[in-house]
Amino acid sequence: MKQGLFCVFCIIVMVWVSGCQPATAVSITHPSATPTAVATVPPTATSTSTSSATLPPPPTFTAVPSSTPTAIPSATATIAATATAVPSPTPTSACDLRIPGDALDTVVTLQYGISRDYAPADLVSLNDYLPYRVTQGYPIEIRQPVVEPLVQMIEDMEAAGLHPEVLSGYRSYSAQSIAWAKWNEKNPETAAIVSAPPGHSEHQLGTTLDFGSPELPDLVGEEDIEFHTYFYMTSEGQWLLAHAHEYGFTLSYPREAFELTGFYYEPWHYRYIGVELATTLHEQGLAFTAYQLANFPEPCIP
Repeated sequence: MKQGLFCVFCIIVMVWVSGCQPATAVSITHPSATPTAVATVPPTATSTSTSSATLPPPPTFTAVPSSTPTAIPSATATIAATATAVPSPTPTSACDLRIPGDALDTVVTLQYGISRDYAPADLVSLNDYLPYRVTQGYPIEIRQPVVEPLVQMIEDMEAAGLHPEVLSGYRSYSAQSIAWAKWNEKNPETAAIVSAPPGHSEHQLGTTLDFGSPELPDLVGEEDIEFHTYFYMTSEGQWLLAHAHEYGFTLSYPREAFELTGFYYEPWHYRYIGVELATTLHEQGLAFTAYQLANFPEPCIP
């Protein structure tokens, strides 16, 4: 009897002890020293699995066409539309070997030069056609086709009460080398303003002239000055700018043509190209080099 009561008592104790145990085990987690280092995974945008999720399409890029630089002023469009296009053969010779013909439109810039061996065959002395007061005694030569229009222009300038001077005309390659060296020795900072490297001067063509004015020394403040941008302020410089085209001459290096020619503004430097073309360029305010580059093929390989 006592044994049976003891068994019942044991069962009751076991039931009571089991009812006091927690339903699940508890684990103690220590806080981490660097909580920011714990990566968190953001919830997915949808409840679908990653294998069926639709990824956004990759971005598309539209290429922006590069602008085509205009090598010549917009005014070129007018003259280029009426000019006769010249075929564009591939140049076959280097510029330092180029021998121009007798045409009046040969391209000569800092990029496109001519051979040291070139010299026009029809050079004449200006001292046979113009008085000493104009040539200042310099032994100036130019090509024969330039003589008549130049003499007429000088006579008309003097009739208007002006005192034009012709300071230079044709220069050979060797003469240009000497001039280039002289200006670089005298004032290397401004040499490129008044001279050109040999082989890259329009003077070698025999159709280009440098004009002077007796007013220039007073304007500049130097007694022996011959070339200066202030020439455009002289009476002779202003007359030439307004009327030289009527005789077939054009200002080779105006202010706005520096990027095309590579030469600074030279208000004294005129080239003979014929009345018709010179007048057209004057009316359109267009530099001769701009016309050449728009209408002529590349003349040689720089």
